[in-house]
Amino acid sequence: MPQSLDALQLNFAVLAPALTLIGFTLLVMLVDILANDKRPALRQALPWVALAGVAAGLVVCAVMWGQPAQSFQGMATSDRFALALNVIVLTATALGILVSVQTIPTINYRVGEYYALLLLTATGMMMMGSATDLIVVFLALEIFSLALYILTGLRRESRLSTEASLKYFLLGAFASGFFVYGAALIYGAAGSTQYSIIAANMAAGIGTPALLYAGLALLMVGFAFKVSLVPFHMWTPDVYQGAPTPVAAFMSVGTKAAGFAAFIRVLLEAAPAQQETWGTALAVLAVLTMTLGNLAALRQTSLKRMLAYSSIAHAGYILVGLAPGTAQGATGALFYLFTYAFMNIGAFAIVIALEKANEDDALQNRAAGIAPRRPFLALAMAVFMFSLSGVPPLAGFFGKFFVFSAAVEAGWTWLAVVGILNSAMGLYYYLRVTVAMYFEAPGEETATAPRDGGLLRLSVAVAALFTILIGFYPGLWAGIFHTGLGG
Repeated sequence: MPQSLDALQLNFAVLAPALTLIGFTLLVMLVDILANDKRPALRQALPWVALAGVAAGLVVCAVMWGQPAQSFQGMATSDRFALALNVIVLTATALGILVSVQTIPTINYRVGEYYALLLLTATGMMMMGSATDLIVVFLALEIFSLALYILTGLRRESRLSTEASLKYFLLGAFASGFFVYGAALIYGAAGSTQYSIIAANMAAGIGTPALLYAGLALLMVGFAFKVSLVPFHMWTPDVYQGAPTPVAAFMSVGTKAAGFAAFIRVLLEAAPAQQETWGTALAVLAVLTMTLGNLAALRQTSLKRMLAYSSIAHAGYILVGLAPGTAQGATGALFYLFTYAFMNIGAFAIVIALEKANEDDALQNRAAGIAPRRPFLALAMAVFMFSLSGVPPLAGFFGKFFVFSAAVEAGWTWLAVVGILNSAMGLYYYLRVTVAMYFEAPGEETATAPRDGGLLRLSVAVAALFTILIGFYPGLWAGIFHTGLGG
């Protein structure tokens, strides 16, 4: 006999934040269909409809925050970890919308398509943290990846944008193959794709350890691609440079948040007993990622490529906290990703302001001497650069403090030391931008035609304000992101 709906545990409340965003995605598409030359106000309302969807998603997360964790057929959950990831993704989406309002219409007149894809991307990212089954992770991974492939190639007349989209698609498909093969091996090893059953079967001696380790290795390759870990990082600078800058800004935060959330949950819930093995692998990847990311960033003249290699280094810093496999490390990683959303999207917003018309990048010499002419942008960029480099008391310092202290508490002091040394190396290329803005004379490339409209300035102000406030009240925010995942 078929099971009843109650027996199937179809608890749609678990998916409420994602379903809210899907509903607003459909609403954006409907408004876009109704918009035409006779109703131009509807097209102008599209970003605000999308922003309303983000606000509604945050409200749903707030309502669910104090409730006990629930499960959807054992394949998704609404625990504190999932809701915290939702908050990070929705924060990045809101900032991504604000930096897009005045820029995207100059790139592609189909703005409805852009905002619908942005919300759909965010939905897939949110599901990555809620998933407790490898099949759901794969579906969520493909939902947000396919939307990002399209967004990357949004500037259709640009060779760089088209090339970036194609490169991202081909390498993303390659990485997805690794993920699926790894999931298949784990299923063969433990007889299930659900995290809790995998862990229980392996602990009971039912599974096949050799297959499990092989599957975990292949899963790591898939996740490493999404979060830009060395040596699976080669797509990152080219895609960030070729993509429209608002897309690169959102992508730089969202993909990391989603990828790391799924990474954390898989390792801590499906393979906690294998921590000694995968922890060592993560430590090696962290050292390679931090070091190569910072060394490559030192040589960049493009602001977007510098931020791309910087994002690779930051992925390495987050791995420092994950390697021990502790609850403190998981909390530190979420806190780091939250702070990263503000300081990195804020930095990309400044890049948008420095770009000329029909450009999707700006050289570092474009920022030379802008402080007297555009003091607000220069001050905000200095805040973001100091925070990304880990200067106290800004948010970035405490992000690094929490992940490094998690490593020290678990006995991985050497890994934290490597992270601190890499942070010192990164200080050079971040300060180079700040010095250029305040102490170098304007050159021929210095931006003179400002693109910083009111909404772009608002997004910069919000990002800078939170970068400062989080630094002054780190305990408050760390408490919010203390999920208990990992014991």
